[in-house]
Amino acid sequence: MNSDEKQDCECAPPQAEPTPAGGFDRSLEESDTENPEASRMKRAAAKHLIERYYHQLTEGCGNEACTNEFCASCPGFHRMDNNAAAVKALELYKINAKLCDPHPSKKGASSAYLENSAKGPHHNSACSDRKMNRKDLHPARDDFKDLNYLTEEKVYEILDMCGEKEDYSPLIRVIGRVFSSADGLVQSFRKAKQHTKEELKSLQAKDEDKDEDEKEKAACSAAAMEEDSEASSSRTEEGAAQGDNNVQKLGPDEVSVDVEAVRRVYTKLLANEKVEAAFLNALVYLSPNVECDLTYHNVYSRDPNYLNLFVIVMENSNLHSPEYLEIALPLFCKAMSKLPLPALAKLARLWSQYSAEQIRRMTETFQQLITYKVISNEFSGRNLVNDDDAVVAATKCLKIIYYANLLGGDLDMENNEEEDEEPVPESSELTLQELLGEERRNKKGPRIDPLETELGVKTTDCRRPLIPFEEFVNEPLNDVLEMDKDYTFFKVETENKFSFMTCPFILNAVTKNLGLYYDNRIRMYSERRITVLYSLVQGQQLNPYLRLKVRRDHIIDDALVRLEMIAMENPADLKKQLYVEFEGEQGVDEGGVSKEFFQLVVEEIFNPDIGMFTYDETTRLFWFNPSSFETEGQFTLIGIVLGLAIYNNCILDVHFPMVVYRKLMGKKGTFRDLADSHPVLYQSLKDLLEYEGSVEEDMMITFQISQTDLFGNPLMYNLRENGDKIPVTNENRKEFVAQYAEYMLNKSVEKQFKAFRRGFHMVTNESPLKYLFRPEEIELLICGSRNLDFQALEETTEYDGGYSRDSRIIKDFWETVHSFGEEQKRLFLQFTTGTDRAPVGGLGKLKMIIAKNGPDTDRLPTSHTCFNVLLLPEYSTKEKLRERLLKAITYAKGFGML
Repeated sequence: MNSDEKQDCECAPPQAEPTPAGGFDRSLEESDTENPEASRMKRAAAKHLIERYYHQLTEGCGNEACTNEFCASCPGFHRMDNNAAAVKALELYKINAKLCDPHPSKKGASSAYLENSAKGPHHNSACSDRKMNRKDLHPARDDFKDLNYLTEEKVYEILDMCGEKEDYSPLIRVIGRVFSSADGLVQSFRKAKQHTKEELKSLQAKDEDKDEDEKEKAACSAAAMEEDSEASSSRTEEGAAQGDNNVQKLGPDEVSVDVEAVRRVYTKLLANEKVEAAFLNALVYLSPNVECDLTYHNVYSRDPNYLNLFVIVMENSNLHSPEYLEIALPLFCKAMSKLPLPALAKLARLWSQYSAEQIRRMTETFQQLITYKVISNEFSGRNLVNDDDAVVAATKCLKIIYYANLLGGDLDMENNEEEDEEPVPESSELTLQELLGEERRNKKGPRIDPLETELGVKTTDCRRPLIPFEEFVNEPLNDVLEMDKDYTFFKVETENKFSFMTCPFILNAVTKNLGLYYDNRIRMYSERRITVLYSLVQGQQLNPYLRLKVRRDHIIDDALVRLEMIAMENPADLKKQLYVEFEGEQGVDEGGVSKEFFQLVVEEIFNPDIGMFTYDETTRLFWFNPSSFETEGQFTLIGIVLGLAIYNNCILDVHFPMVVYRKLMGKKGTFRDLADSHPVLYQSLKDLLEYEGSVEEDMMITFQISQTDLFGNPLMYNLRENGDKIPVTNENRKEFVAQYAEYMLNKSVEKQFKAFRRGFHMVTNESPLKYLFRPEEIELLICGSRNLDFQALEETTEYDGGYSRDSRIIKDFWETVHSFGEEQKRLFLQFTTGTDRAPVGGLGKLKMIIAKNGPDTDRLPTSHTCFNVLLLPEYSTKEKLRERLLKAITYAKGFGML
């Protein structure tokens, strides 16, 4: 305190002379002990010194060459958290330790703190009441130039002052300065760590040798440095906030920012239109610096609290508004996409604790940006959407929200199927491929997303996410995506080109199916080329296709023998293009004959008389028959057939419960899966779990269950050892239900399902199928859509041979088709396309062609099912058209399909 200040202050204490050590003369404490005013001033002076020590320990003096071992600027100083610094400050005060003078280079918070401290302890005279007056400590200023970070209380203080003067320019300047500075934003809105009563007592216990006044001083100082409600805007708190990188005490999903406080501040400030623009402008200035810090300076590894910045910005509920979409949000997304993997995982864990509405708000923010950029640009084969930095960055940011959505949902992290004991045999062609430089990529299956590995969660682990998966699909992006180019980037895995297949959640089933189609076709062509090279090198017979020659009345036996031989001798042949020939029938298989082959195999193998599968009349679904007499080979065959159907882009009329597709994706069946596979059993077990009476006395059931075999004979099975002697009680009924479901869905059909899965993986093991698709989408791939929208089919149908949309017979044709019943419509689809299901995306994706097949005649309509072409003669009347068409679709099976 200088002499001028001493004269201005009536109650200023005597000027203390510094000791040679740079401490404070303790003679101040030994005088006027009986004078209450002197006692009050002594406490204030002591508090002032403790605060300076605390600031020195957390902030330093600013001199990089400082030699004071108790200064944070000293090169050899070990950083400490705010609690340790508070205790150390008390100790330094006791021993009269050295205090550094602020270095000229020390600016901002430190200089402002010391400047205010120099005004003397009389500004903090309220300490004797155990509370600090913000207005006494920080006189109101209009510029707030020394304010480099924000707390909730400080924002409200400035807001109140601006409201009184009806001038918000000081608040706008503060927001602009803090929100455009990475350091300022990182230090803002920190969680306050309050001392418990026990901690305060322990601090006071260290001062037992001091008199009562010193105890009061120490406790008051420690409390003041940590007090949230009354002193959060003090310079001591600034030191605590800036020095507290207490990372080791933060959990994997915790950050040091007070998210609730940030939300309250945004709610207050965004209601003021004059203030809102300040956030927008600040974000434009902030983002490039953040991107540079993350790209070149590795800032997150040095200070994990850097993540606070992204948490604070993402709480702005106006980010998706048009003002942000042009410049500010794209720049911020580019910066956010540069975060290292551990930071992305931490953000996902943090946001997984948010509510569904908060997740939806952040999802819509990135979706708005993607949609805006897609619509406002003309993307094409030469101008790819993959090259748009804003779209790519927003998609990468959306991935964080996607995984947060999974983590916050209903997770089933256990119940994973064990891998097959017998791996799928490798192709015997591998050696030649290596010689030819054609070694297979991803032999162990498709890639795994690094963030998925970091978080330890898969899409299949989530039973029900916070918000539906469909909300992450961006249809405008799917419309402009050049899937052939994107697939190339996906396979090459180049760092220079981004592939949206690495973020499959944003793609719809149609787009993903197209990517899978390219992958399958390339594998087919690769196998064909390898076969040609084999024939040249080793003189083997040229066989570029997977040829199946079958008899119509022995289709299962012929297909089973042929596919079993291929699976044993050379499984790679299963990845060749399928070519089916029915013995004794003419026809070139361009896809149509294969469709009929699949249809006939499925009809035969799911025939209840064979006994491979049981059929539930209520659900109309099939399930594996645990008592089946059929060999494992036949279950392997149906697995191969399902895999081949996907591989050759064919739709099958199979009806499995969803648990089958979940098991194919690596998850075991659980009690919840019984709801659609065994609904009656599910309801019974559910009633058991909810029963309020005594289960043991009223139901008298044990851990032994019974089933019936094919002949109706009962079969008993113990869920536990000596299960027939263990009663089910209220205490163990959950275990009983879990083991019952485990037996029904896993153990009882283990042999059959393993063979089925092995066959499926023989075809799909190298495919990106599991990477791209969820279980419900796998079902859609195999079975197609059950929703038959013939209006969409009419809109996409093309015409040839002289017909057009306005032709009389075409109008009559569509009126006739629309008048058909559901079964007749399915027969028409079967006749025209080879399957009675709509493809992925609905009938609008079918691309049917109606071609003129001569003038009026008594001949029936015919079709080329390979190409979805209907050959329609120009019948003279609508009645004749209907009669001929119905006869054709009703009696078409087995002949007339080319």
